[in-house]
Amino acid sequence: MVDTDGFRVGQINGLAVMGARDSIFGIPTKITAQTYVGKSGIMNIERETSLSGQIHNKGMMILNGFLSGEFAKNRPIPLSASITFEQTYSHIDGDSASSTELYVLLSSLAEVPINQSIAVTGSVNQWGEIQPIGGVNEKIEGFYHICKERVLTGKQGVIIPKQNVKNLMLENEVVDAIKRGQFHIWAVGHIAEGIEILSGESAGNNRDQNGQFPADSIFSKVEARFNRMYESAKVTK
Repeated sequence: MVDTDGFRVGQINGLAVMGARDSIFGIPTKITAQTYVGKSGIMNIERETSLSGQIHNKGMMILNGFLSGEFAKNRPIPLSASITFEQTYSHIDGDSASSTELYVLLSSLAEVPINQSIAVTGSVNQWGEIQPIGGVNEKIEGFYHICKERVLTGKQGVIIPKQNVKNLMLENEVVDAIKRGQFHIWAVGHIAEGIEILSGESAGNNRDQNGQFPADSIFSKVEARFNRMYESAKVTK
């Protein structure tokens, strides 16, 4: 149930690597998020079902750090959220999907749809900076072949960390498709760059002298959602 076109709120294409020593390949995986008023924070469904490793758990905690640092420096976030890799039934580890998970959380919070023609890989730190990952070639090729099976539209592609550009060594078929404009690779250094590519909207991640995000930007929509959550939390006390 991986989509390769259209737009969806709270849904995104992540990329993973599977295989053994002699055969490694990349596969796309749908990652989804739901956000709602509460105090439980971000619930990692994989962790709750003992399918998540320590590094993946650490990546999920970093997402809490980023959201708190950006939107809740003076008051706690009344946030509950659930996030999961859909239709995966084996152990998941590593932090290479942490930026992907942050994008899908921002999409759900801002109620901004994400372009399903794009898949994402990359780790993220608490400042929103994208960090390099392994298996970049296999991940790109895995999503390319899925898109090819569905028909290449010229809008599909993969977002990778800018540090991984020097690691690219793609098969000739993928390189030719990129040259023809049938497939794309975007290299980013910050979460704001990636969310703009995925949504087509301005991230607006810099506050003005009054401490406000630009109007109608994704970050302003996230902050407005948190403000509504605060008001709802007050009512339910």
